[in-house]
Amino acid sequence: MQIGYRTFDRICDIKREFDVLVDLGCGRGYVSKHLQKEMVKTVYQCEITELLLKQCEKPEDVITHHMVVDEEFIPFKENSIDMFVSSLSLHWVNDLPGCFRQVQKSLKNDGAFIGCMFGGDTLFELRVSLQLAETELEGGFAPHISPFTDVRDLGSLLNNSGFTLLTIDVDEMTVIYPGIKELMHDLKGMGENNCAWSRKPMLHRNTIELANEKYKEMFGKEGGIPATFQIINFIGWKPDPSQAKPAKRGSGQVSFADLHKINEPTKDKDISNDEDKHSK
Repeated sequence: MQIGYRTFDRICDIKREFDVLVDLGCGRGYVSKHLQKEMVKTVYQCEITELLLKQCEKPEDVITHHMVVDEEFIPFKENSIDMFVSSLSLHWVNDLPGCFRQVQKSLKNDGAFIGCMFGGDTLFELRVSLQLAETELEGGFAPHISPFTDVRDLGSLLNNSGFTLLTIDVDEMTVIYPGIKELMHDLKGMGENNCAWSRKPMLHRNTIELANEKYKEMFGKEGGIPATFQIINFIGWKPDPSQAKPAKRGSGQVSFADLHKINEPTKDKDISNDEDKHSK
């Protein structure tokens, strides 16, 4: 909920009224439920399951439609959407480049794509602890944490998909749990189990207990064990002639090598006359 509100707050930074906004992977409406009629006229809340859509909260005074949508097969027409929003759902998409290209095609010129997704350092403490415990007891390890995207990779994907004026920043949130079992139970309740198709189907009890000991030994704090969630926030725009463009190469009139001289024009200036004027 907190991340959803932060994403909504980023939408508020754009001082423009949008005709159509799509909340892609809306969950229970963590982002779009905050929208107001002064910001957008029509909202499409999209999820891959109808059951989740039934639990989705709608904004109070905005026309809202529910649609069952797979992020890899976006059904909207080209140049028909003013803004796409996605909050912590894109790590479930198998073909992320294809998803981004479809979003870019569906956007109108100068339309925005705002969202966030889990970064590569998410749950690194749990990943390390499980790998060490499994290697020690079973002679090898299998991935038990979903793969996440790196900041550089996300920027490249957005750029290669045709987005411009990219802005990407990273937040980190740390949550304290009593132990590894409570953390894993919470992840299961969030629906954030390992999404890899060829994942190992189970963890032995001895492995979990040893992983808990190593977790506390390496990362433990007063009150429990920390779990880090890295959130990558991004904004990309579909190109439009009205957007600001960089100046032509070689058009600059001041060299970066001369920046140290920036104060020199004022060093030898006689400011006595100016002081007399102000004193009068």
